[in-house]
Amino acid sequence: MSGNISLGRVFGIPLRINYTWFIIFAWVTFSLVFYDVNQTYPIGQRIILGILTSLLFFASIITHELAHSILAIRNNIPVKEITLFVFGGVSQITKEATHPRAELSIAIVGPLTSLALAGIFYGLHLLLAGTHQILAAGLMWWLAWINVLLAVFNLIPGFPLDGGRIFRALVWQRTRDYHRATRTATKVGQGIAYAFIAGGIALIIFFPQYWLNGMWLIFIGWFLSNAARASYQQVLLHDALMGITVRQVTDYDCPLIPPHMNLMELVQQYVLPTGRSCFLISWGTDLEGMVTIQQIKKAPRSRWPTTTVQDIMTPASKLKVAYADQDILSVLQEMNGESANHIPVMEAGKVIGVINREDIARFLRTRAEFGTKPTPK
Repeated sequence: MSGNISLGRVFGIPLRINYTWFIIFAWVTFSLVFYDVNQTYPIGQRIILGILTSLLFFASIITHELAHSILAIRNNIPVKEITLFVFGGVSQITKEATHPRAELSIAIVGPLTSLALAGIFYGLHLLLAGTHQILAAGLMWWLAWINVLLAVFNLIPGFPLDGGRIFRALVWQRTRDYHRATRTATKVGQGIAYAFIAGGIALIIFFPQYWLNGMWLIFIGWFLSNAARASYQQVLLHDALMGITVRQVTDYDCPLIPPHMNLMELVQQYVLPTGRSCFLISWGTDLEGMVTIQQIKKAPRSRWPTTTVQDIMTPASKLKVAYADQDILSVLQEMNGESANHIPVMEAGKVIGVINREDIARFLRTRAEFGTKPTPK
């Protein structure tokens, strides 16, 4: 997601905030200060406690997502990052669980964490109420209530919400068919998304005074519908690539560039004539590194004649590599985890070409046009 601001790492997991998060943060703070807090308190005090409560609310969301991420890592499932945005938070897990029990535990730990947080905030509410800190006690009550709401909402069986993933895990456990379970869960998720949209429209029509709530339901439904559709597309992609090896989508014509070539020569002799966006750097049979168009553009043009590809390339030691007989699905998972568009392909210790997302997409389009189904290797 573009427009993300890095906040560092939590338990080794990158934490980012999308610019849309500031919209919901401002809305939550405004609602707390001017609607949910007793107006007899001074405005300055209401603003300070409103901001602190909003931050605690989003800290609760981060804790919810961290619970998912930590359990995913314990099940050997890499987590790319956690991102806060307008609809809350999302853990970007780079591959799916390999067993329904792992899927169930990863999915259910989030709502359970939110319920635990609700209990903590409710305890703080009781403690503060006993000391006559009415304003702070009220905000702790709000945090307890909102965490219960967060848990209940996430338990809705609409994929890819936690409840939808729990539902998929249960169907997967019963049918022993991951793809069938995912298809079922995504269809149920789309149905629930349409129900949210219909409910929002009905609320606006029959109760115009609640038009903002209706619009919010429509936005949630739209988001869930897109998320469910994207999940279903992932299943279709998985099915289409089942049994396909790296060898079948490797670009064997990718030229091998010597490390001493300067950027001016590279652009004139290879980039402009071929239109390629990625080049492998090799000396003899050894892979030295890889250079992309983006890396070339970062170098000032005035320095192209004196800058070699070795000066700007990504060295081989930092590159993920694929092997000719490797399953393409496992390579895609690695590419997603590294946000890589190109990966060198090796065979018998030698670099033989490169695999990139564009070639994979072209491969799929060609097979779809001819109605060809993948055959296992």
